Amino acid sequence: MTTRDSFLAVLVTVIWGMNFVVIDEGLAGFPPLLFVALRFVVVLLPALFLLPRPDVPWPTLLLVGTFLSLGQFTFLYLSLDAGMPAGLASLVLQAQVVGTVVIAAGVLGERPGLKALIGVMLGAIGLVVVAVGRSAETPLPGLALAVCAALSWSCGNVLSRRAAVKSGLAMTVWSAIVVPVPLALLSLLIDGPAEVGHALTHITLGNVMSTLYTAVLASLVGYGIWNTLLARYAAAQVVPFTLLVPVVGLITAWLVQHEQPGPFELLGGLVLLLGVAVTAIRRPGIPRPVAVRPEDDAGTQVPPNSAHGVTL
Repeated sequence: MTTRDSFLAVLVTVIWGMNFVVIDEGLAGFPPLLFVALRFVVVLLPALFLLPRPDVPWPTLLLVGTFLSLGQFTFLYLSLDAGMPAGLASLVLQAQVVGTVVIAAGVLGERPGLKALIGVMLGAIGLVVVAVGRSAETPLPGLALAVCAALSWSCGNVLSRRAAVKSGLAMTVWSAIVVPVPLALLSLLIDGPAEVGHALTHITLGNVMSTLYTAVLASLVGYGIWNTLLARYAAAQVVPFTLLVPVVGLITAWLVQHEQPGPFELLGGLVLLLGVAVTAIRRPGIPRPVAVRPEDDAGTQVPPNSAHGVTL
């Protein structure tokens, strides 16, 4: 890769790594379900009119969006709202890579190789270590919701792999149409009209900046750059950069929120990342069993036999 493109790859991972703290900070005083809905309104409004609809049936499009956007980010925002540390969340969400391998084996019949199986085992061990050795600042409901977010992402990755459309950005945007209305209605039902109305009429600068960051920078700009790099280089040259995402997430959470994961959380996270690396990284030219591109907002749509990578 050229120096310029290497810099762009690092820039994207920094944007995605900081995304967790930005979400966590923006949630202050705002119902989480309504906040997800607001984010995807901003994603949809400009992009929906600029990108053609992917050439897939509507049921497939909506099903992909249900897992990749609706499920993943509902669980993630609820996890952060429940007290899950933002830096640790950026680490736990990497379990979607090993989860994708397992689900693809059952749904698509794609048998993982020995390296992938070792990676899955390491990832599972890492999650268990994090869960058992979590500190008092990491509530079990928050951790469970983060794992659910990773599993929802994994399911969406497999559905995306099966759909195999060419434009991942278009699929991400169009499949996200399932998010705003259901979550807004659910927020009205759970939080009540009074709280929803108060949040919308007392929106803060932090809420606005968080929404713009996650929708514009993390989703549209980050994914646009990443797609360009994947089109220009072999995936095995690009995807290792995504291992920087949880590192940036942990450092950002430490600097901004003074988050300090416990020793077992760090140990489990390192084992999980090792499993992700073993599962995801291969030499250029070696086909991957599952096609998953890294991005902040959803799984991807790539042709069969493409390489898959790590995210978030």
